[in-house]
Amino acid sequence: MIVCPNCNHQNPDGAVQCEACYTPLPEMASCPSCGASVQADASFCGQCGFDLRAGTAPVNEAAAIPPTITPGLGLPDPPSTPDEMSFSPVNLEPLVEPEPLVEGMGIAAESSPAMTPDSQEMPDPAPSSPPVEPAASVPSPAPANPPAIGSTQLQLQTARLFHVQTNTTLELPPGLTVVHIGKPNDRVPPDIDVAGFPNSEIVSRIHADIRIEGDVHYIEDVGSSNGTYINNTPLPAGNRHRLRPGDRIALGKGDQVTFLFQIA
Repeated sequence: MIVCPNCNHQNPDGAVQCEACYTPLPEMASCPSCGASVQADASFCGQCGFDLRAGTAPVNEAAAIPPTITPGLGLPDPPSTPDEMSFSPVNLEPLVEPEPLVEGMGIAAESSPAMTPDSQEMPDPAPSSPPVEPAASVPSPAPANPPAIGSTQLQLQTARLFHVQTNTTLELPPGLTVVHIGKPNDRVPPDIDVAGFPNSEIVSRIHADIRIEGDVHYIEDVGSSNGTYINNTPLPAGNRHRLRPGDRIALGKGDQVTFLFQIA
């Protein structure tokens, strides 16, 4: 095959110009060593590596590598063939002799006599120091303001009745589950006495009760003569109403004895 030098197209042997680009092809010749077809201007044969310019066969690379010379074993035997004599002799540098030992090294170790248990001198014991008495523990002063127990303190709610006509506040007695509202009598003494308020004559002696269940307060009429009104609405006897802050409680008709339920 003839390779075109312009487009690298492979043309058949004997072609004069390239089949692809019509470039004139170089003349071909035969390798004198292996007979392969090569270009006339080629320098080496692509098959056997024959040097077409000098007309010599390729050099054996294995023979061209100089033999390895190991220091101390002497030079190798002289080559017996002309190919083996093609390399130049290797100049080896002389071996570096080890530096002599410096005189005086190890003298101290050799000159010092061996220490025996009898010849070793024991150091004088250090003078005994008096025992140190432990310092008396000093109690740390107590904090001036001890921290409060528990990070959260519950605030107790206090229920009270605010008298509208006189701007008087009456707190419900603590610890009771039933608070009686009325005026002094021999049957059920009142816990909230309204006898001293104006227009108290319309209030019955046993008028209403406030019942406490946990945090919830209920009010009920217990058979009063003039009735009980919650937010201007009459409270039927036997029924009860859950009190909420701001509820308006009127004892009797006409809204003359009026209280506002409050939580403080």
